Amino acid sequence: MQHWSDFGVGQLPSFSARKRVEFPPPIQALLGERAGAVERPLEGLTSDGTLRLGLFPLRSTGVSTAPITDAASDFLSALSAEQRQRAVFPLDARERRMWLNVHPFLYRHGVMLEDLAPATRQLGLRLLEAGLSARGFAQARDIMRLNRLLAEVTGFHDDFGEWPYFLSFYGEPSTERPWAWQIDGHHLCLNGTVIGDQFLLTPSFMGSEPCQVFDGPLAGTMVFTPEERAGQDLIRSLDDQQAAQAVLRPSIHPDDLPPELQDPFDGRMQAGAFRDNAVVAYAGVCAADLTGTQRRRLRALVAAYVGWTREGHSGVKMSEVDQHLDETYFAWMGAVADDGPFYYRVHSPVVLIEFDHHPGVAFDNVVPSRNHIHTVIRTPNGGDYGLDLLRQHHERFDHSTGPTSLGHST
Repeated sequence: MQHWSDFGVGQLPSFSARKRVEFPPPIQALLGERAGAVERPLEGLTSDGTLRLGLFPLRSTGVSTAPITDAASDFLSALSAEQRQRAVFPLDARERRMWLNVHPFLYRHGVMLEDLAPATRQLGLRLLEAGLSARGFAQARDIMRLNRLLAEVTGFHDDFGEWPYFLSFYGEPSTERPWAWQIDGHHLCLNGTVIGDQFLLTPSFMGSEPCQVFDGPLAGTMVFTPEERAGQDLIRSLDDQQAAQAVLRPSIHPDDLPPELQDPFDGRMQAGAFRDNAVVAYAGVCAADLTGTQRRRLRALVAAYVGWTREGHSGVKMSEVDQHLDETYFAWMGAVADDGPFYYRVHSPVVLIEFDHHPGVAFDNVVPSRNHIHTVIRTPNGGDYGLDLLRQHHERFDHSTGPTSLGHST
């Protein structure tokens, strides 16, 4: 595998991560078209255009969300009145769906960690720590540090950095009313929703370029190792008949793919930013056709992503995954036997996961490599942003605003 340090710096023009920018007209138009999707009410990802209802009951999980709520309250209390006004939105604000993992400042909102006093910034990190597992938080912080490395390696200090990440809140942190938080920045876009003692962390995007560092201050840093290895372990465990179902394409080299599988922002991914209502058909091999060992590997693969969330809450989600394991599909594109780049998707009624190796952006490799990774986890059928749970909550309790549009600011 070629290491990122063997590549040259990419030739893209500089785009600030800290103040609003505009891309060249064709790219700006493409992004504007995609961002326009938030003007349509949120319904949720489906496999065939029809929502499958009743998958996410409003219930007590027995797992406290108080640490998350307390951390959010502490952070907001440390903000000035002006900062707080920029940070807090209505629960159904369109900004909640305006996350985007590219590095330029296009649709950012909230307060930027870089602008905060160090003590206040630490309170923001404490919120992430309260919602994420130890591994999930460590990976999020490594992504931010690797983004600083990009600034140092490329010399584009306005484009990259450790702290141009934006925190936003939707509703006020409360034990009685639903609320949500979001962090949005290059390669790190997380959406947490709190409804009583239910906590959801989808949609969530994590990525990085580069993914491994062997020398310097960040020596030993490696991200997405569990996600990468678990996918390879599963695909390599399949027999010929199973692999024939799972492998949709044997290569993700640009010469071997149609244009629709070389999206400039999403690559092979179907469930990235602004894809909240996407229709993604099931594809690949079904878990019902796997052996017991293979099913355990499939479950371990899902757990690598669900495990971004703090223990307890991740266990609640895995119980949903287990209920629908027989309806779970695994699809693959790219190298199987060697260390070349690949894409995979895991998809069931209650979880959709994508992993994709990308070409360089900060670096000049035009062919996907294992030095640039994008991943996303979503909850289909109205699970993203806690949509279906919010609907049930507002049917059961009297609140003055409806939560289910998530298309327009109130």
